[in-house]
Amino acid sequence: MIVLGCNGFTGVSPFFAEHFGSVGTEKHYLLGHDAGASLLVDGELVAAVEEERLNRQKKTTDFPVNAVQWCLDEAGLKFSDIDLIAIPWHFSTEVLNQMLSGIEYAPMTPPARRSLTRSLSRLVGEVVSPDAIIADFAARTGHSPDPDKVVFVPHHLAHAMTGYYIAGMKDAAFLISDGRAEVFSSLTGEIRDGRIRAFEESSIGAEYSIGLLFAAITRFLGFVPNNDEYKVMGLSGFAEPPSPNPFLEHFVQLRADGRYTFCRPLSTDSHRSLEILFEEYFGPFEDTREYKARAAAAAQQMLTTVTRHQLRALEARTGLNRLLFEGGVALNCLNNTPLFEGSRFDDMDVSFGASDTGITIGAAAHAWLNPPDSLSRVQHTEKEPAQPVTPYLGPEYDDPAIEQALREFTGRVSWIRLDDDDVVSRVAQLLTEKVVIGWFEGRMEHGPRALGHRSILANPNFPDIKDIINSRVKHREPFRPFAPLVLEQDAPKIFDMGRKTRSPYMTFVFPVRPEFRDVIPGATHVDGTSRIQTITDHHTPRLAALLRCFSDLTGVPCLLNTSFNVAGEPIVCTPTDALNCFLGTEIDYLMLGNYLVTTTEGVLDSRP
Repeated sequence: MIVLGCNGFTGVSPFFAEHFGSVGTEKHYLLGHDAGASLLVDGELVAAVEEERLNRQKKTTDFPVNAVQWCLDEAGLKFSDIDLIAIPWHFSTEVLNQMLSGIEYAPMTPPARRSLTRSLSRLVGEVVSPDAIIADFAARTGHSPDPDKVVFVPHHLAHAMTGYYIAGMKDAAFLISDGRAEVFSSLTGEIRDGRIRAFEESSIGAEYSIGLLFAAITRFLGFVPNNDEYKVMGLSGFAEPPSPNPFLEHFVQLRADGRYTFCRPLSTDSHRSLEILFEEYFGPFEDTREYKARAAAAAQQMLTTVTRHQLRALEARTGLNRLLFEGGVALNCLNNTPLFEGSRFDDMDVSFGASDTGITIGAAAHAWLNPPDSLSRVQHTEKEPAQPVTPYLGPEYDDPAIEQALREFTGRVSWIRLDDDDVVSRVAQLLTEKVVIGWFEGRMEHGPRALGHRSILANPNFPDIKDIINSRVKHREPFRPFAPLVLEQDAPKIFDMGRKTRSPYMTFVFPVRPEFRDVIPGATHVDGTSRIQTITDHHTPRLAALLRCFSDLTGVPCLLNTSFNVAGEPIVCTPTDALNCFLGTEIDYLMLGNYLVTTTEGVLDSRP
């Protein structure tokens, strides 16, 4: 069975701009962001890519025409070969009625309510209804799919199935939390034998979305909502939360069954009133790190308290011992470690596709495991993926493609080709110095984190390396921390990992053990923690070999790793993207496959 997962809408961005003011700093407040496509062939995930990596528009909502075509080309397939198309949204007539009934008593003026009702009705009818999505697919691809072969998977169920599939399809309980889906913002439940059972009594409406509240705090602190929440997370390490915490004292009310409400429901026009409220909590806004850190710490504590409350109810409801945490809120990795450590679950997985980047994978897996009646449901014995699911699912480029790109930059860069062993030894030697290296190899990783195939690497032993990369390369705020790469087998010696033994996707934060804080100061945050990525020879053999060689030379057990891009741009995809980023920053060297590149002012020789 061949299943194509697809997320993105041609008309959603202009519609939200016109009707909901999603422009400027509000531009990411819309449906379909992180558009992309994925492809399952007989249960094996053979390709997946975000549209932003191909059209170079960060967090694009556009129909993923490039991603869809790349997935098919990668597998050598045509549109006529597809058995099912899976969409990670289901805006049915029933859902629209729920949406409209939800605003009937919302705190807004009658004219505002009438306007919102009209806008939502048009949004569903013209842009995101099943008929509109099928028409959009046909218009953008030239292929008119059979409506009976298009499966619409509710958004939160797609999130749940993403985690289930990537974690190896073991029975598990799940917690999903994000900004909003069709109607809800959070849901819990179980997946057993590929079947999802949602605990409906635990669902949280969008009017009480902890994700949207965190986004509102992100806006209040001067950042871009639904994009910069990780900056709030980073700032929280610079302060202790106030006691009492005004968010917990006055805004959030914890209810039975893991539910919660706010003192005032969120609405499309509540931004200004919330900012007034936040100033009541923290005083008039000050554009200082101290002010922002205090509010960020309060927001972080609130998030942990709310999700822990949800998890306690889920523990009481399920007999399963594995937990999946998915949705945009799950990217708050500072929350994930205490959430797991305070639970009774044996393990907790947060996937590389926890945000909306991964929902095409979940939708495709859901359709494969639970196809329409016209196709046979996959039997349990057939449901093991052909090979382990890794994040390295995107485009890769061979030597001829890299050489062609290099020739296009003749006169601006110099390069030499190294043998495989020389790549490791040469780069490890370079990293003993205070240099920054662009690292480009193999298939591009999927999801929002750079996981070692499109990365910027440096030596974390230098205390000022973080400032160098933030100012000269990434062009971003100086308080932003960087993540360390560490061999999985060595991680517990360097970090206090509690009950966790691995963190391959940078989705957990751990304290750096005191004896190593002066060894990796460039990858240790101000609060003594690090968001780590554990690596193995199996999944990233060249990167693991590089880290071993570097450690042998320096005695430093980690490498600093950050995404190969500058602030506001997608992670590089092609060799040309990598070369443009290299030349537009102060990266010292670029390892482009087996080609070591420097600017024409640099000096290269062929010695390993």
